[in-house]
Amino acid sequence: MAKAKNADLDEIENTENVAVEVAETTETATETEAKLAKAGKRSAKALAEAEEKEAKEERKAAIADGELQADKPKQHANPTRSRLERQGKKFQEVAKLVDQTKTYTVKEAVALAQKTNPAKFDASVEVHINLNVDPRHADQNIRDNLVLPAGTGKSIVVAVFDDEKVEGADLQGVENITKALDKGEMNFDILIATPAQMPKLGKYARSLGPRGLMPNPKSGTVTTDVAKAVREAKAGRVEYRVDNTGIVHMPVGKVSFKADDLLKNVQAVFASVKGNKPASVKGTYVKAVYVSTTMGPSIPVTISEV
Repeated sequence: MAKAKNADLDEIENTENVAVEVAETTETATETEAKLAKAGKRSAKALAEAEEKEAKEERKAAIADGELQADKPKQHANPTRSRLERQGKKFQEVAKLVDQTKTYTVKEAVALAQKTNPAKFDASVEVHINLNVDPRHADQNIRDNLVLPAGTGKSIVVAVFDDEKVEGADLQGVENITKALDKGEMNFDILIATPAQMPKLGKYARSLGPRGLMPNPKSGTVTTDVAKAVREAKAGRVEYRVDNTGIVHMPVGKVSFKADDLLKNVQAVFASVKGNKPASVKGTYVKAVYVSTTMGPSIPVTISEV
């Protein structure tokens, strides 16, 4: 009697377990059907791809939140090199001759510039003067021209936009120069014109202007005394103008010049810049002065020398 009762209980329990399994299977099937219905009756493969895509999006979001940054390999950060270390070996060798903690007299700076030229060619010696001016104001837009006592060391090709023959001019004649300009040829360094011929150059202003070749009364290239302008151009007349940061950049000769000739040219530039000090500038006019060669290190010059 007891055994029969236990058997009945076991049969009931088994029946309940089967019912539970059937219910779970039915629920799983129902959920799958619901997903398929929601996905527009997509296949199981399509659902798997969608789930994988969703997991990728979650990983991207986690990386963006910084949760998985620790798992990423750290990139090696190269140490920052100084400006001198980024230069070539020859530059670094000659730069050792310049003490950047002190300032030099003009004579010392010129002599040192000739020793610190790393280039194999006959480089230019340049002067850079940082002025306390604002070029946006017309009276502080420093601009002038002068004849360097020892010349520039360059072979200057001078063109004269006038039919009158001038001794010393390399190119001349209105028709000849006009034909060359029409072809885009500008085989000259300086173009000198008379006031009467200037209207004919108007249509070439866009090509001549950006190259600094457009004649201008302020630079002495528009004049009635063309012969004098040609002589001065050949002798070493140069023009300078502050850039938009208030700095004058000026070549004053070649490394092959004698030190005394370079010194005369530098002093002539200093005198011109000093003579053009605007009345509106109060206090310090010259902020810094440097001498250098085309590819050499800069040499600080004592401001009182200007």
